[in-house]
Amino acid sequence: MLLVRTVRIAVILLVAWLVQRFVGRLVRAMHRAVERRAGDHHDLQRAGTLGRSLRYALNVLVVLVAGMLVLGELGISVAPILATAGVAGIAIGFGAQSLIKDYFNGFFILVEDQIREGDVVEIVGKSGLVEEVTLRFVRLRDAEGHVHIIPNGEIKVVTNRTREFATPVVDVGVAYREDTDQVLDVMRETAKAMRADPQWRALIVEDLEVMGVEKMGDSAVVLRARLKVVPPIQQWNVRREYLKRVKQAFDERGIEIPFPQITLSREKRKP
Repeated sequence: MLLVRTVRIAVILLVAWLVQRFVGRLVRAMHRAVERRAGDHHDLQRAGTLGRSLRYALNVLVVLVAGMLVLGELGISVAPILATAGVAGIAIGFGAQSLIKDYFNGFFILVEDQIREGDVVEIVGKSGLVEEVTLRFVRLRDAEGHVHIIPNGEIKVVTNRTREFATPVVDVGVAYREDTDQVLDVMRETAKAMRADPQWRALIVEDLEVMGVEKMGDSAVVLRARLKVVPPIQQWNVRREYLKRVKQAFDERGIEIPFPQITLSREKRKP
């Protein structure tokens, strides 16, 4: 009888080991299939994270089933253990609701490809470059170098500033006496010259889109235009360079960029 039980336990452990090996190979095969079809390394990273999570969950399930079968072979009743585990699970579940929520949200964030490493995003009031995406959290680094660790359970809305393309908006204020049509022509010429520059040619994919007069302020007429930039992570560099060139073009043509001025006068006192 003891020999039969020993053989059964050995078979259970062997089958569990074989199933774990099969799960590992299956996950690796899925990863290779994704690797052949993946468009970039971001898809590979996402597939790798999901694969590791799936393999871990399946391995835990195999260990639990094998453990219960082994206990049954040893004559230990599993029912009281399951009842105790159920009560403990409920208590732990109440205490770990936020943790479970983090993992569920992280799973859907990865599956739906909402955030990738290298994106510039804004979530829960924090903006920055995404350095790491896991099932548990997203790690951001802002412009000042500060690192923000944001649990996935707190993420409700994601503003991704670097997906596919970007259209940085440029507002330029000029004096009321200036000819707005002439100013817009200068802005178009500046954008055209910038697109012809080898350094910027590949980043600006369309001609400047002129949107016209945006508003008439206290001291300036504000003109608005925008550029289409690919890859979108370069939008801020392109915008800065374009504004610098617009300033130089305005200076060369004598176009005034007004700024608020305050005139102070000294009141003469009567003798």
